Amino acid sequence: MRKRKNRIAKILRILLITAGSVFIALCLLALTTLPFWAYYSLGTGNSKITRPPVTIVLLSGMGMPSADGLLRSYYTSKLAIANPTAKVIIVIPGNLSDSASDPIRFASELVLRGVNKQAIAFENEGRNTREQALKMAQKIPTQLNQPVTLITSPDQMRRAILAFRKCGFTDISGLPTFDNSLLADLTFADSALKGNKLAPPIGKNLQMRYQFWNHLRYEVIVIREYFALGYYKLRGWI
Repeated sequence: MRKRKNRIAKILRILLITAGSVFIALCLLALTTLPFWAYYSLGTGNSKITRPPVTIVLLSGMGMPSADGLLRSYYTSKLAIANPTAKVIIVIPGNLSDSASDPIRFASELVLRGVNKQAIAFENEGRNTREQALKMAQKIPTQLNQPVTLITSPDQMRRAILAFRKCGFTDISGLPTFDNSLLADLTFADSALKGNKLAPPIGKNLQMRYQFWNHLRYEVIVIREYFALGYYKLRGWI
């Protein structure tokens, strides 16, 4: 019994040391620019638009309204207005007869941003990237060899491009929905704000105030996405 307890304690100690080491490594990595470039590469790899799209596909993410949904609507409307003859297909699950459903809300947002209502169509059955690619291949089989552009978040872009290629799309590109940082100078003089001087001054340290935490977020997003890519690869979906 004692040997068993010692073995369990040893395993727990190893797990705690490993978890702590990984956490420290991720924190140190967040002080560099590597997390951003890993995130950036997911959004830009194999997604360059080389020809004007015949079809623009808005892939689902979060609902509407949401920061992610508004970003996707913004990029979709910009591309649709620049290519007025392109069809816009909103690929989001939901009830099309319900005016409060996500697909209808996305369509309303696109129209509000200047997209022609007659150019908008829906594919509301696909519930993940693989199923959406299959449904789109069935919906527009005559356009498998024509230029199609996907609108989705940067982290999902590589998986989406590969999934659509697996389903027969040969001229598939993407427009990743990167957000923009505030351009204003956010540094400040700590002495001007007064307050308790026991806390260290951070007014000039944008890396600790913003970049470090953003990079930690990028690390989680990138790690999750690579697990998703691995799963899709194992299933033969990409």
